[in-house]
Amino acid sequence: MRRNSHFVLVIAGFAAAVLLAVAGGLLLWGSAYVHNTVHNQLSAQQIYFPPQAAFAHPVAGGEITPNMIPSVSQYAGQQLVTGQQAEAYADHFIAQHITDMSGGKTYSQLSALSIAQPNNTKLAGLVATVFKGETLRSMLLNAYGWWKVSQITYIASLAAFGLAGLTFLGSLAALTLGRKPQITHEAITRDSIKAA
Repeated sequence: MRRNSHFVLVIAGFAAAVLLAVAGGLLLWGSAYVHNTVHNQLSAQQIYFPPQAAFAHPVAGGEITPNMIPSVSQYAGQQLVTGQQAEAYADHFIAQHITDMSGGKTYSQLSALSIAQPNNTKLAGLVATVFKGETLRSMLLNAYGWWKVSQITYIASLAAFGLAGLTFLGSLAALTLGRKPQITHEAITRDSIKAA
C-alpha cells in the first residue's frame, strides 16, 4: 500500500510540473501579446519627444520646462513606443503643459467656469484644449498600465517555468530515490544446515 501512495505522489508531481509549464507558456504568450499590442498601437500614433536641442534651454511656461529635464529628456528625439515612454510623456510633458495653460485648474473646474460664462469663447477654447490633453494623457496612461501588465505576466511566466522545473526534478528524484530493492529473507532450517 505504501509503495502505491509513493507512486501516486510521483505522478502528481509530474502532473503539477506539466500544469505549471502550460501556465508559464500561457503567461508568456499573454505577455508577448500585450507587449506587442501596446508597441504597435503607440508606434502607429507617430508621437515623438522633442529633440535634444529643445532640452538645452528649459524655460518655465515654454515647450520644455526645467522640471521636465529629469523625466522627459532621457527620451529626447525618440518615438514614443513603450509604456514607460507613454507614462513619461503623459505625466511629465502633457500634464505640465495642461497645468501651465490652465493655471493649475482641472478640466472639471474649467468646465464649471465655462458653463457659468457661456459667452467667454477664450475660456471655452481652453476647456476644449484641456479636454483633448487629458484625453490623450488617459490613453497614454492606459497603454502604460497594460505595458506594466505585460511585465508582470512575463515575470509570472518565469516563476511558473522555474516552479515547473523544480517540481519535475523533485518528482524525478522521488521516483529514482524512492525505489528500494526488495530484500528477500531465506529461512535457515536445520535441514538446510545439514545439507551444507
